[in-house]
Amino acid sequence: MLQRPRRNRKSEVIRQMVQETHIGAANLIFPLFIVDGKNKKTEVASMPGIYRYSVDNLLHEVEACAKLGLMSFDLFPNIDDSLKDKYATESHRDGSLYLRAISEVKKHFPEVCVVTDVAMDPYSSDGHDGLVENGEILNDETLEILGKMALAHAHAGADIIAPSDMMDGRVGYIRKVLDEHKFTHVSIMSYTAKYASAFYGPFRDALNSAPKHGDKKTYQMNPANQQEALIEARLDEHEGADFLMVKPALAYLDVIKLIKDNTDLPVAAYNVSGEYAMVKASAQRGWLDERRTTVEVLTSIRRAGATAILTYHAKEVLEKGWI
Repeated sequence: MLQRPRRNRKSEVIRQMVQETHIGAANLIFPLFIVDGKNKKTEVASMPGIYRYSVDNLLHEVEACAKLGLMSFDLFPNIDDSLKDKYATESHRDGSLYLRAISEVKKHFPEVCVVTDVAMDPYSSDGHDGLVENGEILNDETLEILGKMALAHAHAGADIIAPSDMMDGRVGYIRKVLDEHKFTHVSIMSYTAKYASAFYGPFRDALNSAPKHGDKKTYQMNPANQQEALIEARLDEHEGADFLMVKPALAYLDVIKLIKDNTDLPVAAYNVSGEYAMVKASAQRGWLDERRTTVEVLTSIRRAGATAILTYHAKEVLEKGWI
């Protein structure tokens, strides 16, 4: 035999020499949950090791992560039900929890990258990503609200705006609003292919943001569809997106690869709460080796073509030296 591939696997040094896919801190974005109040840090029951932080403790967490080389964060607010309304007005109110959190992180750590979530569901009394009228999610009427939200985030200091709502035309609308207000430097990371997935349960638990009625299937994508993701990707790229995102990640590696092969933009992927919780639950029961499983999951997402991975494993893999 002239070809013996095992020769390149015979030692750890050689295996590392020929390794094709690498993960580092620069590839990771850490999602962080925020609650109102002071000195609060409460664990999300369905996401072991993940917490909701008051702004003061959020700053401590960002500082700890930055010392590990983890410099990118996506912030998500847990809003009290009393502040929610049909038009999600709390999402762009001066002095709101979310805007204070963005501002404080950038004030104390100007060097970090703050990604912000643009969608109505954390602030909506209906729990949907769009404006609800007579049970219907209104697309174009929602864009104005998303524009106000994105502009408020930019004023607060956001580096990257990440619309996660899946309304048609929202990337172009937000880009126009930002540019008109001289925020041409603020990037857009579009949730390009966000699927109507069963893997979001723990996230909605963390934010108390589940729909009060119906589901999200009229705006989030059908898990059975792949080519539809290309339609969304081409539209978002044309409308001015700087990053294209696939969510979830692990169950949609083929979609990550498809989009990566059809764009010159960087592709992000969201390793979502349900994917995280599966690994944690299995590891706690001794069914899986947590370190090997976690690294394998993240490597598979990178291998599929993701430049950036939003993952709840981000701090832990660096803290424990797994990558």
